[in-house]
Amino acid sequence: MLELSGLGFAYTPGRWVFRDVNLTVAPGTATAVIGPNGRGKTTLVRCAAGLLDPTEGTATRACAPGFVPQAHGSTFAYRVLDMVVMGRARHIGPFSVPGSADVAAARAAIERVGIGALERRAFTTLSGGEQQLVLIARALASGSTLLVLDEPAAGLDLRNQSQVLALLRELVDDGLAVLLTTHHPDHALFLADSVVLMHGGVGVECGPAADLLTDDRLTGLYAVPVHSVEYAANGLTRRAIVTGYGAAVSPEPLRDRTARPGR
Repeated sequence: MLELSGLGFAYTPGRWVFRDVNLTVAPGTATAVIGPNGRGKTTLVRCAAGLLDPTEGTATRACAPGFVPQAHGSTFAYRVLDMVVMGRARHIGPFSVPGSADVAAARAAIERVGIGALERRAFTTLSGGEQQLVLIARALASGSTLLVLDEPAAGLDLRNQSQVLALLRELVDDGLAVLLTTHHPDHALFLADSVVLMHGGVGVECGPAADLLTDDRLTGLYAVPVHSVEYAANGLTRRAIVTGYGAAVSPEPLRDRTARPGR
């Protein structure tokens, strides 16, 4: 479990990136942090993960989290197995080397995310989606029940986005607590139980996804017309986001309709 209480951060005294963030990420739930560029999403999750010290407030973690940064490649051509074994660092003593239990945990994590065939490949030769799965496997290998992810689907095509989101959904269903940032409200609609809307400075809203992922709030957050439509998937009715690219904010709604398969 993760609990943020009165959390605030300022790189320069008095110039708040965010302030008074209060939320709980319970086991078996996901919380998505969304908002425009430069509003502090990455700073917030780094504070939550313990990688930055907050200026005020507290971040209470039931365990050391598994942190998944954005995939930006690697300078060194480590094998996938070696990359994932790095996630065992907190279990390995000073001046020690990974043991058989560490390698076994890494291999289990690799299989869990479905990339067993890549175990001996160099990380630098993988696609963006494959690299992201390796980073998630590295976090899982740590044994943590709390995952904190910064833009886990950044730069991925639709198929790889779907694969990463489906994996995160499975991990949440397995009881993990997940906190992530995303630039895609659709991803929050699919995955999140709760959301954090980063308006900038002291403008932060936290609450249930059903309450905050509304057309009006998203339109105000991004300053472009945002509307949702319903579609059928696997016998369920889901919502998706339609964005009015190139348009100014307008109060005129799209005509309600249900998207049909193939449209």
